[in-house]
Amino acid sequence: MPSLEELLNNYWQYLQAERRLSVQTLKAYQSQLAAIFSKQPIRDIAEIDNGYVRKVLANSKASGLSHSSIHLRLSALRSFCQYLVRQDLIDHNPAKTVNAPKQGRKLPKNLDIDEINQLLETDDEQQISQRDICMMELMYASGLRISELINLNISDVDFNTTLLRVTGKGNKQRIVPFGSKAKQAMQAWLKVRFESSQSPNNALFTSIHGNRLSVRQCRARMKLWGQKQGLSKHLNPHKLRHSFATHMLEGSQDLRAVQELLGHENLATTQVYTHLDFEHLSKVYDQAHPRARKLPTKK
Repeated sequence: MPSLEELLNNYWQYLQAERRLSVQTLKAYQSQLAAIFSKQPIRDIAEIDNGYVRKVLANSKASGLSHSSIHLRLSALRSFCQYLVRQDLIDHNPAKTVNAPKQGRKLPKNLDIDEINQLLETDDEQQISQRDICMMELMYASGLRISELINLNISDVDFNTTLLRVTGKGNKQRIVPFGSKAKQAMQAWLKVRFESSQSPNNALFTSIHGNRLSVRQCRARMKLWGQKQGLSKHLNPHKLRHSFATHMLEGSQDLRAVQELLGHENLATTQVYTHLDFEHLSKVYDQAHPRARKLPTKK
C-alpha cells in the first residue's frame, strides 16, 4: 500500500491531467487536505471512515473556520476519497453521505430610533421625495414586506381607522395599523401623486410615468435615501421591516402581536427574526413559574 504522501502526489497529478482543475482550485484542495491530515493524522487510509469525516467537520467548526471554508474542506476530502475509490483502494466514499454543518441564520441589522429619525426627518418637498418618504414611513409604521408595499392600492388605505388591508404571501390578507406620521406622509403624497392619463391605476405608489412602482425602483430609491441622509448602514426595505419588528417587540414584549403584524405563519420565524429578548423571557419565567421563584435569603 502506497504511503499517504505518495497517494496525495498521485492525486495531484490526476487532478491536473484528467480533471484539469484550475491552479486556484488545486492549491485550495492541497491546502485543505494538508490541514486535515496534519490535525487528524492517519496511519492507514482505512481510517478514513464516516466517523473520521464527521470529526474533521466538527473540529473545523470548533476552530472557528468559516462556513464556506468548511464546505471547501469537505469538498476536498470527498474528491480525494472518490479518487481512492477509483483506484480500488477503498470500497466506498465515506465523505459522500456526510453534509457540512448548516450555516446559522444571519439576522439583518435594524436601525435604532435615532437612525430612523435621521432617515425620515427632511424638509425636501419635491414630488418624488414625498413619495419616497411616504414609502419609508409606511414600511416602518406597519412592518410591510417590499412586495406588500408596492402592491398596495389607494383603496387599501382607511384614513378614518388608520388601517391598511395588506396582501401578503400566498395572497393572504391581513389588516395592520399605521401611525400618525405615516398618515401625514400618505396624505401629503396623495396630493402630488404621479398619474398617467393613458393608463390610470389605483396603485398607491407610482413612478414618474404614473405606473405602479417596481421592486427594483423601490430598492434603488431607499438605498439612495440612506446615502442622502448620511446613514452609516446600507438601507434596504427589509431593514425597515426588521426595525419595525425589533422596536415593536422591545416596546410591547408581545411576540404574538408582532407575529400577526408581520404576517408570519410560524411563531418561530418571528422569534428568530426579531432576536427575541431572552432576558425578558427569563424574568417572566422567574415571576410566573411556581418552581422558579427565588427563595428568600436567610439572614
